[in-house]
Amino acid sequence: MPTNRITMRRIRETLRLHLQAGLSYNEVGRALKISKSAVGKYVSLARVAGVDWAVAQTLTDEELEARLYRPPMPRSSYQLTPDFAAVHQELKRPGVTLQLLWEEYAAANELAYKYTSFCVKYRAWAQGLKRSMRQTHLAGEKLFVDYAGQTVPLADAATGEITAAQIFVATLGASNYTYACATRRQTTADWIGAQIQALEFFGGVPRLIVPDQARALIKHPDRYDPQPNALYDEFAAHYGCALLAARPAHPRDKPKVENAVLVVERWILARLRNRRFFSLAELNQAIAKLLVDLNQRPFKKLPGCRRSAFEALDAPVLRPLPPQRFELFSWKTAKVSIDYHVEFEGHYYSVPHRLVGQVVELRVTAKLVEAFCAHQRVASHARSAHRGQHTTVAEHMPASHRAHLEWTPAKLIDWGRRIGVSAAAVVTWQLERRPHPEQGYRACLGLQRLAREYTPARLEAACTRALAIRSPTYRSVASILKTGLDRQPSLLPTTTPALPAHENVRGPDYYH
Repeated sequence: MPTNRITMRRIRETLRLHLQAGLSYNEVGRALKISKSAVGKYVSLARVAGVDWAVAQTLTDEELEARLYRPPMPRSSYQLTPDFAAVHQELKRPGVTLQLLWEEYAAANELAYKYTSFCVKYRAWAQGLKRSMRQTHLAGEKLFVDYAGQTVPLADAATGEITAAQIFVATLGASNYTYACATRRQTTADWIGAQIQALEFFGGVPRLIVPDQARALIKHPDRYDPQPNALYDEFAAHYGCALLAARPAHPRDKPKVENAVLVVERWILARLRNRRFFSLAELNQAIAKLLVDLNQRPFKKLPGCRRSAFEALDAPVLRPLPPQRFELFSWKTAKVSIDYHVEFEGHYYSVPHRLVGQVVELRVTAKLVEAFCAHQRVASHARSAHRGQHTTVAEHMPASHRAHLEWTPAKLIDWGRRIGVSAAAVVTWQLERRPHPEQGYRACLGLQRLAREYTPARLEAACTRALAIRSPTYRSVASILKTGLDRQPSLLPTTTPALPAHENVRGPDYYH
């Protein structure tokens, strides 16, 4: 039952005790046998009406009641009803609250609802929206991403083989502005590559990206503390946004993209069901055309469309894209071999020689191979597709090895010729009888040391003797010089001696 209205006599006494006598709400309530909230109510009404105790004494009961109680306002005027669809959209802007929107509404309308009625009626209106739209998402705050359950068949024009293209969907929380594209699979590169395209489609970066806990993105899935993999972490750092993975098996954590997937399936994939595609580029071109129509379809219960909502809400507050596009890469561990090179896809890349025997991490992009040790980059090379070959930086080599690089086969042979014919022949043998000329460089440098130690003339003589015994190796030449055999008479005779005649020599007539 409704409570009885307090008499004007008690209201006057309430004002007197508080405004003139200075008693508290609690003391006035105990004295007049009414609640302290009722005391506060009438004191507040008097304050709003500009009535103090001096004014109250000059007013009759009817006049005081008229000042405290405003006459009831009619509720049938059209101007009283707020545009709750516009209110719902405005709440998505940063810092906008129901209190602010009510004050703006009340200031523009003399017959406005009170704040409490305004809130109750708005919430009753919001109950009529879809469950996924009841959440209020701030403009530019979240981008929801996921893959659709449906796929699109791709036919190989040469073989006729059919593969299933995966459909990636991304949508902004405030405006529902949607992006979709097709990828070959759902690998890490596909996931992140599609998100890069989505950010470029939107022309800006949100504060948060909300993905599923796919193993391609999340290294350690967890309900409370999922850990993104290194590539996804670097992607987020490059674009200056945060990652907020949805809980496993909780689609309500990302209802926006769940609804966007259904919309894409109904308004894009369903329209493409009778078409046949032979390439991913052809399929993405068809999706892009239908995506324009999807984003321009009018909302059923809200004003405008996805495109207009995006331009009004999300576009002004999205952070700008970085100057350079994020480049996809992969990580691989490799052990530094004794020749201070690491192997990737059959090619060998140098690292500083001090790291021999250690394990380094390779960061590989489409054009670059970088080596990291203890989180510090120690080498960077252009990626090469030539298997079995080496890419070497001189600074990575020991000082003794750098000296080898100063020599070439032609330069070494020219040096041998300056010593003599035999020395040039021994040098040529060292370079031609090895699988790789570089393997003979060390022996040639050893011959140069022998020339400085024993004089060029003795080296030439030793080389002549080594050729005569058919052992033109560095070890043989060094042994000849060490034992002094280079000073012995030549083993090669100056004239060919005549063979002695005896019965075992058949002669040329035997073969006729």
